[in-house]
Amino acid sequence: MGDIIAFQPLLAIVSHTFFIAISFYALQAIMPEKIIKKHRVFQAQLLFILLSILMGWAVSNFFLELSYWSGRLPFMFS
Repeated sequence: MGDIIAFQPLLAIVSHTFFIAISFYALQAIMPEKIIKKHRVFQAQLLFILLSILMGWAVSNFFLELSYWSGRLPFMFS
């Protein structure tokens, strides 16, 4: 049981990092030139980073929660 508890934080870190990277990759398909003011490159990059973190965190939490609750289903029927 102790091994499972020690494994969960590592799984969460890897999951968050993976989905943040995937979100950053996906956001690069957006053409921000039409919505971001000229000469605001740093702010646009910061916005992309923050959106990537937000999206990656949300998707990662969804999958971690799904994994957690699906692991608890057998206890519901015993």
